[in-house]
Amino acid sequence: MTGRAGRTVKAGNQASAGDLLELVRSGRATTRGALQQATGLSRATVGQRLDRLFRAGWLREGAGGPVDSPLGGRPSITLEFDDAHAVVLAADLDTRHGRAAVLTLTGEILAEHTGVLVIDEGPETVLGELGRWFAELLEKAGHRAEEVCGIGLAVPGPVDSDTGRVVQPPIMPGWDGYDIRGRLGRAFAEHAGLRTAPGAGGGGTAPGMSGGARTAVPVLVDNDANLMAYGEQRSGYPDCSAFALVKVSTGIGAGMVVGGSIYRGVDGGAGDIGHIRVGADALCRCGSYGCLAAVASGGAVARRLAEAGVPAASGSDVRDLLTSGHPEAMALAREAGRQVGDVLATVVTLLNPGVLMIAGDLAGTPFLTGVRELLYQRALPRSTAHLDVVTSRLGERAGLVGAGALVVEYLYAPERAEERLAALGV
Repeated sequence: MTGRAGRTVKAGNQASAGDLLELVRSGRATTRGALQQATGLSRATVGQRLDRLFRAGWLREGAGGPVDSPLGGRPSITLEFDDAHAVVLAADLDTRHGRAAVLTLTGEILAEHTGVLVIDEGPETVLGELGRWFAELLEKAGHRAEEVCGIGLAVPGPVDSDTGRVVQPPIMPGWDGYDIRGRLGRAFAEHAGLRTAPGAGGGGTAPGMSGGARTAVPVLVDNDANLMAYGEQRSGYPDCSAFALVKVSTGIGAGMVVGGSIYRGVDGGAGDIGHIRVGADALCRCGSYGCLAAVASGGAVARRLAEAGVPAASGSDVRDLLTSGHPEAMALAREAGRQVGDVLATVVTLLNPGVLMIAGDLAGTPFLTGVRELLYQRALPRSTAHLDVVTSRLGERAGLVGAGALVVEYLYAPERAEERLAALGV
C-alpha cells in the first residue's frame, strides 16, 4: 500500500511500528481498527507496536472518532502524531542574509531570527554564526537543546543530498565539497552546551534517552529553491503532483516536487535554470557568458540600475525599489520576467506542472507580468491549459518551512523511525 508522498507501507506481519506511524501521520489510518484493516495485523500486534510509539512520545490519543461497527457501540479513539515531543531547527541562507527558526514537527514557527550572513565569508564563519543563532532561538522559544531532533539547512547552490555537500556552487566561493553537516552540527553543539560522541559529525542518529555522550543532531542540507518548493507544495498545494517553483533573487534557480518528493536529478543538479544559455554576451558569476542569471536575476537588474545611477547592489535592493514603485526598476523587472518566461516555456513543456510559482526578490507584479507574456506566447497550449502561475504564499519563510519538513519526513520515515525507536530503547 502507498503512504505519504507515494511511500510504500508494508502490510501483514512485515508492517513495523514505523509503518503504523506513517499511516497515522498521513491520515490513511487513525484508529486501531483502521490500522488492523490497513495492515492485516492482529489487534494484539497493533497494540504492541503502538505501545512503542506511545512510550517514545510520538503518538497520542485524540477525540473519539466514528463508530467502526454498523451495530453501534463506543466510538473508536483516534490516534494523532504528537508534535510536542521534539522541535526542529531550520535555516535558509542567501548571499548576504540568513534566516533561522525553531519549528514544531508540524511546521509552526516558534521563534525566528533574520540577520546579515555573507556567504562569501565562507562556511566556517557562516555556519559558526548559525550555531549561535540556533542556541539563542531555542532559549527564546523556551525549549532545551536536548529537544532538537534535527536541523535543516537551505543553501543557494547545488547539493549532493547523499553527502550534504555543495557541488561547484557558482555563488558560494569556498563552499565546494565542504562538510556542512559536520561543521553545523558541531557549531550548534558548542553554542548549546551539548556533549557529543567522539568523532560525531552532523549526520548521526537522534539522541537516546539514556545518559552519557549524546550522538550528533542529524543535519540535512538541500538547495534553497528545492526546499522553498517543498514547503510551498506541502503547505498550499498538497494535491499537486507536479509543482515547480522558480526563485529569482541574486541568482535564479528552480525547485520541483514531483509525486510528493523533491526531484533533484542524479546528483542534485536539477533545476539550475539560471545557467541556461540565452544568447546574451553578459558574463555570469559561474565564468560563462550568456547565462540567464547574468541578464535576468536580481543581481543583473541591480547592476543595470547601478549603471543608470540608481543605488542598487543586490536583489534585495531591487526588491525595495520595486516595493516603492520605482519606474526604472519596474521596467527592468518586467523585461527580466520576459527573459525568464522564455526559458520557462521549455520547462513547462517538459515538466507539465499544475502550479508554477514565482518567488524571490523579483516576485512582484512587473516580473510576473513579463513571465506570463512570454510563457503563454511560447509554450504549447496543451502545456498551459491546466497551469496556474502564482506567487509565493509563504514568502521569506518558505525555505524554513521546507527545511523543517525535510527533516521530519526523513526522521519519521518507517525505516528511520524503527532505527530511532531501537536507539531510544522502546
